[in-house]
Amino acid sequence: MSKINVINENEALQILNAALSTGADFAEIFMEDTTHDHQQMTKGKVNNVSTSIERGASIRITKGATTASANTNNLNFEVLLNLAKKVASNFEGEQVLFVKEFTDNTNEKVVKINEERIWESGLKLMEDATKGAFDYSKEVVQVVSNLVRDNQHIKVYASDGTFATDHRIHNRLSVNVAASDGVNMESSSNSYGKSMAMDMYDGFDAYKMGQETAATAVRTLHAEEMVGGEIPVVIHNGFGGVILHEACVHSLEATSVAKGMSVFCGKLGTKVASDIVNAVDTGIDEGAWGSMNVDDEGTPTRRNVLIENGILKSYLVDKRNSKIMNHPITSSSRRQNYKLLPTSRMTNTYFLPGTNTLEEIIANTKYGLFASKLGGGSVQPATGEFNFAVNEGYLIEDGKITRPVKGATLVGSGKDVLLRIDMIADNLDFGFGMCGSQSGSIPTIVGQPTIRVSHMTVGGKGTK
Repeated sequence: MSKINVINENEALQILNAALSTGADFAEIFMEDTTHDHQQMTKGKVNNVSTSIERGASIRITKGATTASANTNNLNFEVLLNLAKKVASNFEGEQVLFVKEFTDNTNEKVVKINEERIWESGLKLMEDATKGAFDYSKEVVQVVSNLVRDNQHIKVYASDGTFATDHRIHNRLSVNVAASDGVNMESSSNSYGKSMAMDMYDGFDAYKMGQETAATAVRTLHAEEMVGGEIPVVIHNGFGGVILHEACVHSLEATSVAKGMSVFCGKLGTKVASDIVNAVDTGIDEGAWGSMNVDDEGTPTRRNVLIENGILKSYLVDKRNSKIMNHPITSSSRRQNYKLLPTSRMTNTYFLPGTNTLEEIIANTKYGLFASKLGGGSVQPATGEFNFAVNEGYLIEDGKITRPVKGATLVGSGKDVLLRIDMIADNLDFGFGMCGSQSGSIPTIVGQPTIRVSHMTVGGKGTK
């Protein structure tokens, strides 16, 4: 249960009715109490330990498509009541709606917070990751490990009768490794995150994580430059799912669709991908990095089928945009903190497994690029056009993975990629990232099995 016990139900009713007093059709109180913990280790030495607290509330009022809001770090009833009246002054009219009672949406089935182990126990995780990286090769010159935890309590009251609380812990270990031959330098990063307390690291091998991250940096250091062209691309599992996240599903969020600024506007019920493509966004995967019991509007989270056998089935929609789009709410409303307004965002987003194996996909590719790890890039939601860096790549020649390559980029559009996926493996895996958008930075999972795109534009500086 939430530890935010500053206003009771009767006081919440008074605040919301004050917010509706000038004719608005929706009002919401969002309260938050979050502790941010961060430890950083560089070359085996702790160089940063910090803790910060965010505690406050937001009053949001909407009338049609118009929104007015304000926030405060004072959770006193009188302060919130006066803030509601101030925000309500942005509208003119007579009160029509009245809030009389609440329905408790509180759900503690998805994310269960066990008794926490000592936070400082994370020091050994960073030590192990650092040692693993330096043990791998003498060419490793820098290792930076970070352990981050957000311990968040929220409480939501809304004029549609919503009441909900949630307790969330987002815990993540990350490591960044740089390797150098004395002239050139390459880097690689990796992370592991869950919505769990420190028991999530039971059985986790941080030394192996450091070794694998270093191996990628060293291999890339000695790789040849990629020769560009239009070729088949095999995108590996795990963080390879960033291509679905960035190039496709951002264009399914109501933030773009409601404004008519998405390549997928008006495409519900139509074919947008090859027949073998199935994709979901789900906030109910137990303990997963992007999971919650309720979203930031107090709606219980759910599993949303986005694409089924190539057919577009749903957008990701929050309460405000649901009215604009005449589309069901999908429990997709998220915000970084009380200072930012919520909007439709992803949770855990991934392609579902297919029937092929990784070995079959490689064996059936005469020549192409094996994109083992993807990095950052840029995307235009209105068109779905993207440009992604390949952080770890290899040539596929005569059905075998051969030489490592560097400097490869993937260029194209999400709508084209979806239609060109012709093989999907059975090896679903996940990556753990932070997604930035207009409501701030939030934890999201990207994921997929290994997929093959029949042809893509691959950029590179190499020459034949």
